[in-house]
Amino acid sequence: MGVDSELRWTCAARTDLGLVRSRNEDAWLAQPQRGLWAVADGMGGHAFGDLASGAVVDALASLPEAGTVAGFVEAARERLHRVNDALRAEARARQVPVIGTTVAALLARGSEAACLWAGDSRIYLYRQGRLQQLTRDHSQLEALRARGADMAATSASPNMITRAVGAAETIAFDVATMTARDGDMFLLCSDGLSTPVDEGAIMAALAPGDCAAAADELVALALANGGRDNITVVVVRVDDMSSDKTIVNPAIVNPAL
Repeated sequence: MGVDSELRWTCAARTDLGLVRSRNEDAWLAQPQRGLWAVADGMGGHAFGDLASGAVVDALASLPEAGTVAGFVEAARERLHRVNDALRAEARARQVPVIGTTVAALLARGSEAACLWAGDSRIYLYRQGRLQQLTRDHSQLEALRARGADMAATSASPNMITRAVGAAETIAFDVATMTARDGDMFLLCSDGLSTPVDEGAIMAALAPGDCAAAADELVALALANGGRDNITVVVVRVDDMSSDKTIVNPAIVNPAL
């Protein structure tokens, strides 16, 4: 079962090595016909980050069909728990401390959608001129912010994440659900985009509603702002094909026609 036929989900994805890293440890997934998108960021500075992010994306790509968002989310959790166990075993076999990755996934059934995540890869929603971060980073910095710490005085590293697939024997995933609306734009991204590019620039890139153009612009902005990490973006648009949208006669806008 795919997404509701009255809703058209279109998307574009881009990934870039960046200007500093020698290997791209990000991975992405885009299956609009199934209502499934994801970004995974292999843990920088650790061995085999690309193996970890690829394992997450492969597991999600082979998810069984589900008739509801809740069923889809449960299937994703179950598969990702298996990946967590496999990555732990792989780290022990290779005698390395950890093989891990973040994950941020968007799953849709009909007009219902859910975000599932662990780590600091993010999902944003642009709707009616406003940008909202749907995920909350699992990071040392965010934990301090939630406790009301003085952020100006803290020495916490923004790159220190507190949750990731493969990082611990057990893994918990946060989930947020919502109802998709006509014209919604979703952005899934690794921190290679969200760290150097501010929300104002993200909103400006998404506002025109063109997935491919937004993906290109966002990657270009991250590179222009230093490109110190791998950069991955997946931009998703929702169109309600049953809605009665008003169409302006071009002659009204341009009397010369």
